[in-house]
Amino acid sequence: MAHFEGCDDRDQAKQYCGADIGVTSDQLPTLPDDEFYWYQLEGLRVVNEQGVVLGKVDHMMSAGASNDVLVVSGSADSIDRQQRLIPYVPDVYIKDVDLEAGQIRVDWDPEF
Repeated sequence: MAHFEGCDDRDQAKQYCGADIGVTSDQLPTLPDDEFYWYQLEGLRVVNEQGVVLGKVDHMMSAGASNDVLVVSGSADSIDRQQRLIPYVPDVYIKDVDLEAGQIRVDWDPEF
């Protein structure tokens, strides 16, 4: 929920319907160690458990109520230039996210 200072009436607030609202990253709440904002994952290198580089996270997308999805695009050091959609399901497909190393380790077959 957002609140604009000086905008305390729902009729006043209607003028902002459909508007893009931005905040700086330092204004976002701190997340637990095992949770990440989408912007933190974008650009990370994606490597499977066998050490095969699958590419980099191009962006994230929502798959509805089930889970989010990593959209991984091939990069200069990846096995190929194929785009992969990897469900963001921790402990199933997502094995480790290391922001400092700039890498996500996944359990994913490069043939998919």
